[in-house]
Amino acid sequence: MTKRRSRGDGGLHWDDKRQRWIATASLGYDPSGKRIVKRGSGKTKTEAKNKLKEVLRDYEDGLAIAPADYTVERAVNDWLAYGLNGRDPATVKTCTILCRTHIIPGLGARKLRDLSAEDVDK
Repeated sequence: MTKRRSRGDGGLHWDDKRQRWIATASLGYDPSGKRIVKRGSGKTKTEAKNKLKEVLRDYEDGLAIAPADYTVERAVNDWLAYGLNGRDPATVKTCTILCRTHIIPGLGARKLRDLSAEDVDK
């Protein structure tokens, strides 16, 4: 007989509404007292567990978890809008031109999660 998981270890359940397996893991609490729960989903139990492992690995590595549909173009436009505050207007203009002529046409449609160093080198 298998041993019962301890409380807070997470779980694996079938979601009828989404027609997918959902794997969850509780990672503690944030500073405001809200529980930190990470989830992974898949069509099979194994797929859901593997997705959860990937999410947990990214969390432990300190990577920000972007939505699955977050593209390079959106990230660059967000950086242009919010990341250049307080910079010289000439710097903002130069960065905008470089991003719109080189980065967005070449890499804009790629999903940020799937981007590799080799893609950037090309």
